Amino acid sequence: MKNMIAEFKDFINKGDVVTVAVGLIMALYFKSIVDAILEGVINPIIAAIFGESDYRDIGFDISDARISIGLVIDAAISFVVVAFILFLLVKAYNKSKGPEEEEEASGPSEVDLLTEIRDQLRSNN
Repeated sequence: MKNMIAEFKDFINKGDVVTVAVGLIMALYFKSIVDAILEGVINPIIAAIFGESDYRDIGFDISDARISIGLVIDAAISFVVVAFILFLLVKAYNKSKGPEEEEEASGPSEVDLLTEIRDQLRSNN
């Protein structure tokens, strides 16, 4: 039992767990910003285009069932906005890291190895 507690402490103290926890907390607060942009800016513009007070009300009835096209539009718009904002954040992050340093090869490339194998097979025949 003591060994398991020690392993758990080591697991918690690793930087990866703390980094993930901070990332998740930031994502939760980032979500509120994205939600505010959607609810306060984008959704009213789309509703005005469709001539509705809330575009999520767009749909039609079949018997007793309500087919809500607006909810599908809302989900699609939310996805596109979140994907675009994440794209901008990742792009800015990558730019802030600076130019990527070229990694030096630690040995021959795959092509070199395959060429060497081919040459050895030819010499054995």
